Amino acid sequence: MTGRLSPAHHIRLARPSLNLDAAQRFYADGLGLRVLHRRAHDEFAALLMLGLPGAAWHLELTQAHHLHVAPTPTAEDLLVLYLDGPVPPDLIRRLEVHGGGRVAALNPYWDRWGVTVRDPDGFRLVLCTRNWQSAP
Repeated sequence: MTGRLSPAHHIRLARPSLNLDAAQRFYADGLGLRVLHRRAHDEFAALLMLGLPGAAWHLELTQAHHLHVAPTPTAEDLLVLYLDGPVPPDLIRRLEVHGGGRVAALNPYWDRWGVTVRDPDGFRLVLCTRNWQSAP
């Protein structure tokens, strides 16, 4: 690394979970992410990595076994997916069937441009109808 970040650098979003099975049902069966890796408890924690093959990011959920690390989501802890189109009603139903609950967003922007769903640990997933273009 030259001291500068580039789009090629991988991003890991990590947070604790109280129930990795429930999280897997929500994010894999409901949302459609792939299980990239799942590991039973080692000396510290069980691990669930979700994402899309070839993407430069992944979501990593951990469940520590020797101490209680509770998720502490707030209404502004958001994982936003820019769909660049309407949110399919069947996707919302799948998320609800797999442990999610639709909630109002704290910021009305997200209700105007998408749908917010709470995952089994209380974190918020926003399915945004807009697209995302990063600045050059």
